[in-house]
Amino acid sequence: MTLDDLRAFVAVCETGSLSAVARRLGCTQSAVSQRIKRLEREAGISLLERRPRGVAPTQAGRILHRAAADGLSGLDVALRQLGDLRAGDGGTVRVTTGATTVRHFMADAVVAFRARHPHVNLEFQTESSSRRCFEAVADGGSELAWITIGPPVRGIEQHPVIGLPWVLAVRADDPLAARERIEPEELAGIRLIRLPENSTSRMRLDGHLGHRDAGQLPPPSTTSVADWDTALLLAELGVGHAVVPRLPGLAATADSSLRLVPIPALPPLATGWAVRSWAALSPAAVEFAETVNACLGGSGAQGSGAGSSGAPGAARTVVSGDGASGS
Repeated sequence: MTLDDLRAFVAVCETGSLSAVARRLGCTQSAVSQRIKRLEREAGISLLERRPRGVAPTQAGRILHRAAADGLSGLDVALRQLGDLRAGDGGTVRVTTGATTVRHFMADAVVAFRARHPHVNLEFQTESSSRRCFEAVADGGSELAWITIGPPVRGIEQHPVIGLPWVLAVRADDPLAARERIEPEELAGIRLIRLPENSTSRMRLDGHLGHRDAGQLPPPSTTSVADWDTALLLAELGVGHAVVPRLPGLAATADSSLRLVPIPALPPLATGWAVRSWAALSPAAVEFAETVNACLGGSGAQGSGAGSSGAPGAARTVVSGDGASGS
């Protein structure tokens, strides 16, 4: 049994096609079949069964597929880190983020980290949802992902860093702009600009608004957006109202045509890091994450810092700063 055998087997399980894997690997279908047969001889049990269209793993095959997929992705990360060390360039930190996360959460940290580590490469990959960020971490494409904290995900650690209060974004001349706060039940009659489809933040918000005794979900909106920044812009243009997290990285100005009305009754939206294993991160990745945490903590956030294990501590809540990001 070799690593190449396992890689071929995982690929066949995921595609359901020997020929597709052969094309991907640049070999014959017979060569792929030989790799599978070698695994079956080693395991002493059949791992694949033929279907009218392609193949599918047997019960034994599913067991091996789960174990091999997890192990290979972790090994790929380790091999890439070893390659960075051999190159002597200080390594590469790969981060998956939402559409505008770097500007709102990481701008100061990137500058500070680059000043201390000029030879470490920073690579940012943009994804449209927390789910896609989880996938990037799980398959080894990124060491770190900045996400909206959600339900547990198998094989992924989620470390809350900062809690974001919800606000209602309105144009400065809107009747609601002078309010000091607004209650969630008051949103029931407002047609809101919708947050990104299937995003964790939207599901959290819908859950808060849809399960309150005093009100139901707001009426359906005719306007939806792909990220929080777009929701803010549309609210500023007077297209509608938007309930968004109040984020760091965009200072409020007196002459702004946008107003953010607090909704303190809604629980803050927790955001932070997703990793396969904090203990297995490269030293450069750990330092970059801790630099981001420190910069966010210095912007007026409250709460504890990093824990004794080196992983981020309890979530903190922003008490100053405006902005938006997709996650």
